[in-house]
Amino acid sequence: MKRPPRVLAVSNQKGGVGKTTTAINLGTALAAVGETVLLIDMDPQGNASTGLGVPRAARTTTIYDVIVDQQPIGECAVKTSVPGLYIIPSDPDLSGVEIELGQAERRSYRLRDALEQQLDEGEVRYTYVLIDCPPSLNLLTINAMSASDAVLVPLQCEFFALEGLSQLMRTIDLVRGSLNQRLELQGIVLTMYDRRNALSGHVAKDVRGHFGDKVYDTVIPRNVRVSEAPSFGKPALIYDLKCSGSQAYLKLAREVVQREKQRRAQEAA
Repeated sequence: MKRPPRVLAVSNQKGGVGKTTTAINLGTALAAVGETVLLIDMDPQGNASTGLGVPRAARTTTIYDVIVDQQPIGECAVKTSVPGLYIIPSDPDLSGVEIELGQAERRSYRLRDALEQQLDEGEVRYTYVLIDCPPSLNLLTINAMSASDAVLVPLQCEFFALEGLSQLMRTIDLVRGSLNQRLELQGIVLTMYDRRNALSGHVAKDVRGHFGDKVYDTVIPRNVRVSEAPSFGKPALIYDLKCSGSQAYLKLAREVVQREKQRRAQEAA
């Protein structure tokens, strides 16, 4: 029997926290340590698609076709330049999904149904599915969380990010209570950490004090090379493997995999 992939929604309802950067580079790092990864770009801006070098002209089938027209995931996923990393791209048409689906049957479960079909019929056996969510609560985010096992939260080390986190936790509770009982908080990854800034340290301390071991040990530093990489259509790990940001994402990937091994061992015990 095929083991289902671990589906993680990379989400934060506040923008500018490094959400898409984390989705791209964590996906790349997981592939680098031997996992087979599908990245689903659920943001109409399509930044994850751009950051992985998929030009708009090449986005002939997108996550829009999966959500609205119920096309199989296997027909929409494309290989990236990173071995073991696939992506279902996005485009601006996705912004109209809420209106187009209206009161359609299972409108909140379109992505979950597609992933379950992929498990039964798909040729590629993914071990991880990462969903890059839009920075808002809408039908796309609801679809992502309804399809996910857990939510991975990138959190920028600044004061206002904490307010966005409390809002996201309410959303997770809402989805767990009404649409997806298995949904949990996978972990919080601190991003854009600047050791020269005392505020970064204070925010990190507050978040760890409140969420404990749900906060990853790995911290993603503020790094120019990571910021430059998307303009070249490359993950930071391909653009500059040796930079501090790339090394941090590799470390994060190992930590994610280790947590998953521990979770499976506890469930089997």
